[in-house]
Amino acid sequence: MHTGRLVFSQIIDHLPLHTFRRCVARYDGNRYMKSFSCLDQYLCMAFAQLTYHESLCDIEACLRARKDKLYHMGIRGNVSRSTLADANERRDGASMPISLRR
Repeated sequence: MHTGRLVFSQIIDHLPLHTFRRCVARYDGNRYMKSFSCLDQYLCMAFAQLTYHESLCDIEACLRARKDKLYHMGIRGNVSRSTLADANERRDGASMPISLRR
């Protein structure tokens, strides 16, 4: 049995999460979400991008298949299609300044 860290969590370690958390706090990104944080959404979308999943059903099915590994990937919230849809609708990036949308 492999006892090392997941490849996804090793990739995420290279991202500037301190800057990400500062932006979330500055624009109050977690205001209306109780259990699915901006970081959870970001990690789910990054995972979908890296694994070439395009629909919310694909993302949910893939993440739920390894539900025991979500915590080790950094995802703390419950991943469901409706939760992802709500988060993507509320946090579409339209309210962010153009400099942060890149």
